Amino acid sequence: MVVSHNEKENSFGETTMTATGTHTASHTQARTTRRTRSLRGHGRAALAAAATATLLASTAAAALLPAAPAGAAATGTIAAGFPAAATTGVPAGTTLKTVPGTVSSGPGWAWNSSGGYLEVSGNGATLTGLRVNGNIDVSADNVTLNNIKLIAGGDGSMGVSLRHTSNVTIEHSTIAGLDTTSNRLMVGIKDIYGDATGTVVAGDNISKTSTAVQIYAGTIENNYIHNPGMTTGDHVNGITTNGDDQPLLIQHNTILNHYAQTDAIGLFQDFSTVSNVTINDNFLAGGGYTIYGGMGSKGRSSNIVITNNTISTMYHPTGGYYGPVADYDSTAPGNTWSANTYTTGKTIPAP
Repeated sequence: MVVSHNEKENSFGETTMTATGTHTASHTQARTTRRTRSLRGHGRAALAAAATATLLASTAAAALLPAAPAGAAATGTIAAGFPAAATTGVPAGTTLKTVPGTVSSGPGWAWNSSGGYLEVSGNGATLTGLRVNGNIDVSADNVTLNNIKLIAGGDGSMGVSLRHTSNVTIEHSTIAGLDTTSNRLMVGIKDIYGDATGTVVAGDNISKTSTAVQIYAGTIENNYIHNPGMTTGDHVNGITTNGDDQPLLIQHNTILNHYAQTDAIGLFQDFSTVSNVTINDNFLAGGGYTIYGGMGSKGRSSNIVITNNTISTMYHPTGGYYGPVADYDSTAPGNTWSANTYTTGKTIPAP
């Protein structure tokens, strides 16, 4: 079984997951059942437990899909004009101050020495030019993270975590795990409670993660997501969401997943239907399916627009191990599939 990727907050303000219930996402040829577990409390340990509980799968489920095709490389040739190492992340030559070695606080933020993380609690805070060896936890609004190099890893690890925030921008930053196995970064950028609005993830270089970005609303554009990490049981995603109707734009990103599970982009119905998502002009490769399109047991998806994407065959003949797309309802209201092609120029027909 593969566990769900998100926690939601209940009416008591607790992060809660069903102890025994299951959520099933139809994966066509490779069906997996997502299970949830209960979580209590708001502390750092609870957040770490949440990441672990929601992203670790059982060994049996992982065995359903091979880790990677024989001879697969973590990266391949990226089509001209799409984001790559040279155009994303902290610009070469940028001087960075190490947190907490060189600096430990600034306007609206401070290093928590006992917890080993950086807390951003001041509305309007701007953090720039920092190297952080640990989690950045954002609990304020109108925050900007710019030219940040964040390195962290291990079970329960998160790069940037968002807690009840609005209008947080994470741009021109490098986010990575320590390695691609047991010290991978479990989630690069994560909306903890699923209620962040106005999030912008732009121009970032994200690697060595089990899941690179997991948010529900906002804009994800011009990022280079590549070289994912995995240990036994992990569920590997590029960008994923688990059910919402707030507008989410995923545009002009490069997302490479050389593993034969799970996706480059995954829209799943773990908690509600998925609607109002635009996936446009991305360069995508790999996964079990390269795109999961939002169908599920919670109801009919709507306004899922998937257009002008290039799906590479660098890992598999049809993009993903099983194909380019699954769980997409081409007849649902507002759903649009058009001008999606392989790197060969061949059109990918509507599912």
